Amino acid sequence: MSTAAALLMDRLGLGEDELLQVLGTDPLAVLAGDLDDKPQLPILLALTQEAAERVHADALRRWVRTSGPAGRPLDHLLAQDYAAFEDALAALAERGFVVRARR
Repeated sequence: MSTAAALLMDRLGLGEDELLQVLGTDPLAVLAGDLDDKPQLPILLALTQEAAERVHADALRRWVRTSGPAGRPLDHLLAQDYAAFEDALAALAERGFVVRARR
């Protein structure tokens, strides 16, 4: 697996199928490290770098799966709506990771 893909997978706590869907690729391309035509991989790594430095790794993985003001960040990634994911990261940087009890 490409080092960059493994880093993104670990950073966000993605499963293998989730990673494939986020990148819009197949398992062979990931295993062969043939992801040069996937510009979203380095972009997502760059976008998540600051969050990874500021937030504990477990909190970042939990945040990806927690519903925020605009939905779950993971859902944005799975839909390949990278702009919405970037907005969610901006909200994380602005507000921090806020967990509220269900009512």
